[in-house]
Amino acid sequence: MVLLLVGTTGCSGGPAGSDGASATPRPSGSGASAETVVDLRSRVTAFTGKLSARGGYRGPDLAQRRAVADGVRLTLDGELSSARERLAAVGWTVRTLRDRTGGRAFAELADEDAGVARQRGWGRVYVSLGGGRPRWTVQAPHPVADLHSERLAVGTLLSAPRGVLVLAGAHRDADGGGGADVAHREDTVFDAVCAMLAGQGLPALQVHGFADESLPGEDVVVSTGRGDAARRPAERLADALDLRGLAVCRADGEECGDLEGRRNVQGVRAAALRVPFLHVEFNRSVRGGRESAEDAVGALGEVARSWAEGSDRAGPSAPAS
Repeated sequence: MVLLLVGTTGCSGGPAGSDGASATPRPSGSGASAETVVDLRSRVTAFTGKLSARGGYRGPDLAQRRAVADGVRLTLDGELSSARERLAAVGWTVRTLRDRTGGRAFAELADEDAGVARQRGWGRVYVSLGGGRPRWTVQAPHPVADLHSERLAVGTLLSAPRGVLVLAGAHRDADGGGGADVAHREDTVFDAVCAMLAGQGLPALQVHGFADESLPGEDVVVSTGRGDAARRPAERLADALDLRGLAVCRADGEECGDLEGRRNVQGVRAAALRVPFLHVEFNRSVRGGRESAEDAVGALGEVARSWAEGSDRAGPSAPAS
């Protein structure tokens, strides 16, 4: 899972690695580690590009799930040093990154050791730094399995301020028994982080993918899952997709097959808390096309920006920024 934080532009004199990281770190603000300039899209896709159905996954225990969720909460509060201490108990750390293209700063919460990350498959969290406390989240529970869904998610994070990206760290079929299918389980790091964010009142966009033949004639399915707190954002998103020429099945009023996310555990929890939650499915053609993927991110970004500005929100009151 991954969290990102937002800041200003910057560049570095060192060469970039496969994940887009600059070889030369720069000093960051109080409580933060040395800042590294990266191409955030490349960094995320380099991480997910190593995932496969034959990859590793080891489920966390309750104490481990709580430790990561606590670390994310402390990061939201701007307590990066405390977050780093809390996460160290489970082998995670906080890195401070700056996106080379947009200039925004993020906190990356992830395994300290890349080898351990591949074995456990707990994911990453990216939290926006600067501009105020995060107000919304985008979630990618099925990277690679829902091909390029993670690209839409990180693109959305970069399209609006004050966001959090929660990224699963294993292919949904990695353990062969459904344990890594984080959208349908409550015993994962991914769900622990999403539960904490929902408890803080942060609305969510959860990005999925479906095969074109699963719903012929439709490019996107927009659903509020089991709840109705996101009806207005759902309309905003569907309208934005329509304007970009994408065919949208609106689950609130249309039959969209088995793509409405009614059993999604993050959506069920959000419904109980009256927190806006949007379950958004894109077909393979949209996810795989350059222009159509940009259109998808543009529409998702409209909703994210409305949440960042404090509109289209419901549910528990988040702490004041």
